[in-house]
Amino acid sequence: MPYILSTSHIQLPYLFAQEKLMEFSREIFGSSFKDIDRLLRAFKNGQVDSRYFIKDLEWFKRDHSFEERNNAFIEGAVTYGTKAIQSCLSNGTFLKHEVAVQEIEAIFFVTSSGIATPTIDARIMNRLPFSPYTKRIPLWGLGCAGGASGLSRAFEYCKAFPKAKVLVLSVELCSLSFQRNDRSKSNLIGTSLFSDGVACTFICGDEVARKNISKVKRVPKILSTQSTLMPDSLDVMGWDVRNEGLHVIFSKDIPTIISNWLKPNVEVFLDKNDMKQSNIRHFIAHPGGKKVIDAYCESLGFHEEMVKISMEVLREYGNMSSATILYVLEKFMEQDISEGEYGLAAALGPGFSSELLLLRWEE
Repeated sequence: MPYILSTSHIQLPYLFAQEKLMEFSREIFGSSFKDIDRLLRAFKNGQVDSRYFIKDLEWFKRDHSFEERNNAFIEGAVTYGTKAIQSCLSNGTFLKHEVAVQEIEAIFFVTSSGIATPTIDARIMNRLPFSPYTKRIPLWGLGCAGGASGLSRAFEYCKAFPKAKVLVLSVELCSLSFQRNDRSKSNLIGTSLFSDGVACTFICGDEVARKNISKVKRVPKILSTQSTLMPDSLDVMGWDVRNEGLHVIFSKDIPTIISNWLKPNVEVFLDKNDMKQSNIRHFIAHPGGKKVIDAYCESLGFHEEMVKISMEVLREYGNMSSATILYVLEKFMEQDISEGEYGLAAALGPGFSSELLLLRWEE
């Protein structure tokens, strides 16, 4: 079974405290909502302390066409995606030595926040000395589930090609979708939560001499995955594509849906793998928001300690869509996790859908 050997994220140029972003939103939206003070509580109740953007706040005070937004996405995705790959393959915390990009057989590129053809991975391959035979597998539109989906598809690739070394690169520049003239509550809630994130993960098949590469004693091995789509739930989350760009769709019912739907989904997955929920020691959860994390705990009966790392990422970075779970994974990989302990990785996204991965830490 494939192993995760390294993962890295990139610090983006503009860091803002949540209080500053709340006051910015009051300035933009204050005249449009009679109950603006009540609505702005979402900025505090979400337990996000800070977020990273690729543009300064002055950029968001002006109107931008879809073309301008998307050009900014392409420029940022190529620049910071390149840095994330370089960081991942030279991460001294996890690797004994730098892995050459020429050794990478496939790139799974994940995003939902911008459009490019040729895709971002092709543009990055023109900057870094990848083999021209590197396979490109771009995944678009999976939203918050995309990072976990990228890991799952990389797992399947490495099962088929056990000598392969592959990358999962996620670039989400959600801030570029900010709509200053959209007076919907969904837009305001999205403004309180979403941010920009870029991360890359390095995975290898089990015929790779990983102990010659890996610096840490134990790494997560991917044992199994499960993708699930909820019927007739297209309106739960996603994008409404308009002339100005991407407008967020974000149902207030998401926490309730998670509470009712996630546990049976997880039970089916674990049962297929002859596992019980009591076997899971680590929960690598995409932190979609504080209410989403609370719904995870309510549905699965997990103690707050199980979502501690996810909450840390949410506080420091906000919700970076597909990239967020890779930030959480990186923090887990920095932990001294005992041999043979199991972890469950989970992310939920548009569709409405879930992606689950069963992990076990091994020497």
